[in-house]
Amino acid sequence: MIRAYKFLLRPTARQKAALGEMLRDHCSLYNGALQERRDAYRHVSKTGVRYGDQSAQLREIRAFDPVSQGRWSFSSQQATLRRLDKAFAAFFRRVKNGETPGYPRFKGAGHFDTVTFPRDGDGCRWNSTPHDPQIRVRLQGVGHVRVHQHRAVRGRVKTVSIKREGNRWYVILVCDDLPAEELPPADVIVGIDMGVTHFLTTSDGEHVANPRFLAASAEELAEAQRHLATFPRHTKRRTKAHRAAARKVAKIHAKIRRQRLDHAHKTALTLVHDHDVIAHERLNTAGMTRAPKPKPDPAQPGVFLPNQRAAKAGLNRSILDAGWGVFLAILANKAESAGRTVIAVDPRNTSRTCPSCGHIAKESRVTQAKFQCTACGFTANADHVGALNILNRAGLALCDAA
Repeated sequence: MIRAYKFLLRPTARQKAALGEMLRDHCSLYNGALQERRDAYRHVSKTGVRYGDQSAQLREIRAFDPVSQGRWSFSSQQATLRRLDKAFAAFFRRVKNGETPGYPRFKGAGHFDTVTFPRDGDGCRWNSTPHDPQIRVRLQGVGHVRVHQHRAVRGRVKTVSIKREGNRWYVILVCDDLPAEELPPADVIVGIDMGVTHFLTTSDGEHVANPRFLAASAEELAEAQRHLATFPRHTKRRTKAHRAAARKVAKIHAKIRRQRLDHAHKTALTLVHDHDVIAHERLNTAGMTRAPKPKPDPAQPGVFLPNQRAAKAGLNRSILDAGWGVFLAILANKAESAGRTVIAVDPRNTSRTCPSCGHIAKESRVTQAKFQCTACGFTANADHVGALNILNRAGLALCDAA
């Protein structure tokens, strides 16, 4: 089993400057490699340049520019070139499948935030002493950086990544050979229905409140964005006030992201501790949050009919604020580690099916919160009905598997 650990770094002022230089130099390498691929495809050969060709040039690049490129880890620079190679592989795959291609783009200094070291001990070294108050990670060209390790690292450290989020720096350890920590059986199966009014509703009728972190910070975020909008967008050199305004917006977004992750971890942990099997809908969040297509008016060319775009935008914002996809991914990871089972069932008609008689009708969903079967008169909370139907489908899936 593989698990990732993320710890906050405590760099000194000098180390923070060195970390920033490391990101800038890796970003420059990425952009230079991208430019070489573009030029080779346009002017030399349609086959272009491959990762192996660019990796072979690293020694010459490091020797030519020892200040900007030669002082960093060779393997981390190879990882940056692999990152570009994966971007091109994804581009060609989308072209082949007829999707929107999305050609790889140049990275700005503020949009290149991660450097990866493919192997512990090659350009970096993680101090594996458990519960050591002076935990440090050694990085080539930076030194020994203090780490705020809030939990023990289990398994073998495979890769080490350094990531910048706003003004904070993090180290991310990917570990394998991790033993499972199975929990004692709870002999309970539950179905959960994800929602907007409630974050989730269980088949037992319990509602977990939706914290709405984005909505809670909307006023502060809007004020910061209005202040940022007062500065011209396209300038050769940003002022100190402009950079401060951008950091303010990024800080608010980072806080919302941390709050959402914290809530998802705690909710998933409670479910995993109390249930052996957890069933949920197989949700397509990207499709659910897609903007509605415009409706041309057949009687008036160039005129479009109302398509409730504004209302759909509000619903999309609420869905993304709830963070269903992040929560379900965390739930699956925690369940795997604890030896629990997570089942994703077909979401069709879960809110329109009566759990009592099985009748399916759109009219049974009276309101957002009320369900009343048009056949047998069964009445219950609509989210609770959805969770019960999810539980029933999970039970059938378990019977079929047995």
